[in-house]
Amino acid sequence: MNLLDTLKWRYATKKFDPTKKVDQKLVDQIIEAAWLAPTSSGLQPFRIIQITNQELKEKIVPIAFNQQQVAEASHLLVFAAWDNYTSHRIDNIYKHTTEGRGQTPDRYKDYTDRLKKAYLNRPSEANFEHAARQAYIAFAFAIAMAAELRIDSTPMEGFDSDALDKLLGLNDMELKSVTILPLGYRDEANDWLVNLKKVRHPKEEFLIEFK
Repeated sequence: MNLLDTLKWRYATKKFDPTKKVDQKLVDQIIEAAWLAPTSSGLQPFRIIQITNQELKEKIVPIAFNQQQVAEASHLLVFAAWDNYTSHRIDNIYKHTTEGRGQTPDRYKDYTDRLKKAYLNRPSEANFEHAARQAYIAFAFAIAMAAELRIDSTPMEGFDSDALDKLLGLNDMELKSVTILPLGYRDEANDWLVNLKKVRHPKEEFLIEFK
């Protein structure tokens, strides 16, 4: 199926079948799709935390306002952005870049100096918000890849990020949770949303053209 058909197939799953587990090799493909997503200046300023431990998923349910999909899902992915930009973080990704491309270590020094001048003089909250936007790009790639593999998902912003950060120790990693993505297989017999029509704004309202 093409991408548009795939996107029409997916929906925000409201109930997973907890007896059906997703093969780890398929989840690895979803994570790789997120890993391959574009990010501003190639900084990739976020991390993905994969959770399969059932006890931990159940602890997250109240943090996610009692959304049971968190516990019912086979896997839970947490997208967590850098809490700030630092010289080390900027230099580190460009170290990987030059080594991977067989370039000299100072190949991008002028560019990274400009990035540091732009980012390191801004408030940390502005930098976190910028990093979070990059995480959302990868989040979308993961959702699309899951649908391509016929794996259901539920994109979630509805959770207490401070509580989740504390539970997972993300503050110690200088990360802040942004979104979470339960993955699994829909329980078609008990999911009230599964057969309802997908509705969006009319395209003539959605698209604004300048010709």
